[in-house]
Amino acid sequence: MRLLTLLFLSLLFFSCQQNQPAPDTILLNGNIYTVDEKMPQAQALAIKDGLILQVGTNEEIEKLKGDKTQVIDLQGQFTMPGFIEGHGHFSGMGYSLIDLNFLKSKNWNEIVQAVAEAAKTAKPGEWIIGRGWHQEKWDEALQRHVQGYPYHDDLSEVSPDNPVMLRHASGHALMANKAAMDAAGISKETPDPSGGHIVRSPSGEAIGVFEERAMSAIAKVHEEYLATLSPEAQLERWYQGIELAQQECLRQGVTSFQDAGSSYDEIARYKKMAEEGKLNLRLWAMLRHSSERMKGNLGGFPIIDAGNRFFTCRAIKTELDGALGSYGAWLLSDYNDKPDFTGQNTTSIEEVKTIAALARDHDMQLCVHTIGDRANRELLNLMEELTADEGKNLKDLRWRSEHAQHIDPQDIPRFAELGVIASMQAIHCTSDAPFVVKRLGEERARTGAYPWQSLLQAGAIVTNGTDVPVEDVSPIESFYASVTRKRHQPGNTGMELFPEQKMTREQAIHSYTLACAFSGFEETWKGSLKPGKVADIVVLTNDLINCTDDEILKTEVVMTFVGGEVKYKK
Repeated sequence: MRLLTLLFLSLLFFSCQQNQPAPDTILLNGNIYTVDEKMPQAQALAIKDGLILQVGTNEEIEKLKGDKTQVIDLQGQFTMPGFIEGHGHFSGMGYSLIDLNFLKSKNWNEIVQAVAEAAKTAKPGEWIIGRGWHQEKWDEALQRHVQGYPYHDDLSEVSPDNPVMLRHASGHALMANKAAMDAAGISKETPDPSGGHIVRSPSGEAIGVFEERAMSAIAKVHEEYLATLSPEAQLERWYQGIELAQQECLRQGVTSFQDAGSSYDEIARYKKMAEEGKLNLRLWAMLRHSSERMKGNLGGFPIIDAGNRFFTCRAIKTELDGALGSYGAWLLSDYNDKPDFTGQNTTSIEEVKTIAALARDHDMQLCVHTIGDRANRELLNLMEELTADEGKNLKDLRWRSEHAQHIDPQDIPRFAELGVIASMQAIHCTSDAPFVVKRLGEERARTGAYPWQSLLQAGAIVTNGTDVPVEDVSPIESFYASVTRKRHQPGNTGMELFPEQKMTREQAIHSYTLACAFSGFEETWKGSLKPGKVADIVVLTNDLINCTDDEILKTEVVMTFVGGEVKYKK
């Protein structure tokens, strides 16, 4: 009887193997880092219908090969789940690839010259738009400035017939020339709006820099200008930017992108693109509007897994403060280099609370921009209070603090206790390094600035990303920042910011893959390489677990797979 049973089981096993469909693609000879605790390392994997069929040794996977199976030899290269951009601005990234981009500009003169060149070909009255400048990162000191900000004079001189609007790298300030300020009616008497600041000279004149809510004066007249253009031309430009953004993400190994704030119109376009098969990477978006605009207009939300898991909108975005570089981060005590000033509460707590209630009542995640320690404390308090009132478990909601850059040490354990996700961008730490201690002082910076390891040790979920177009979308650069806390920019190489808070290699990869998937309720089907999950994969030239720190920055993307298809090949 035992012999018959064994014979039956053997035949059953052989029959199952014979009936198992052959994979579409197999990847062999790889150094595969799976981010799967049950099988952290593998040599090969098989893909069928866009999903991972099996992971294992070369011998195990080669047995599955069929007549039509495509075989890709990884040649020992490091292979891992595709990077998930945990917080960026997708259409903003697209526009940054069309407009003037100053992320790599070394000084104010370079920026002025770039605008001068643009003005040569611009039609009179046409706006010149750019983004990415940061006064704290220039290699040449300004002769005239206010708190490091340049006066508009040089800019106005090279562009007398064209309004100019150049957004700060952080997105929380902008520089305008005289033509733009004249169009907006800015004068010495123009008051600061609530939650914003017009930077002025000692005599009270606007120097051309507008912080936080004050930017709306310039943005409004720019929007009025755009309204004079044909809707078709504007839409064509938007789609052009989206296509460029997709291509750049795939080139950098990014297979999923969490968009930090889109309008109803953009959400509708993304959904349609997904359903028509026009998205080449997976997009997860936060809706962003005022509470008044969203009340009664959340029918059809959340949108989950549209277009075969290529588009989701299950979150709402708002903000409590601005950025540290432009003195907009809302702090518990004064700025170290700006006494008697604690930053900007850019959106009232009541408005954020109203938006939070909308999110709660419509099964949407709440994602709130919070950079300063005061902003983070207010958010934690608000989230705890609002969910307790309704008897909901905040951990189940996976609500998020977007950026979570500066946290009072007393509040760090609360992230884990409440289940609030720290949606962080490691590259911000090293990019901001030249001015963090200047703004916060040594002790406050050491104990609460970008406290990744403290959050992780407390049990919190920490995700990663770049906040593109605030920074370049490169996950390699942000990974390097995660594990070294060192700047790599020319002229600042080696600047290290409190290395005790750096992540391990394993933690950093987790923050860029499975942690991001979890933060969007998508960990069951992506973020690691295991059977049943989508075959979103990146192949790299260097082993991110074992290579030297210097080798990290030399790492290149060899191939990017989305749903088992090669979407980019070097």
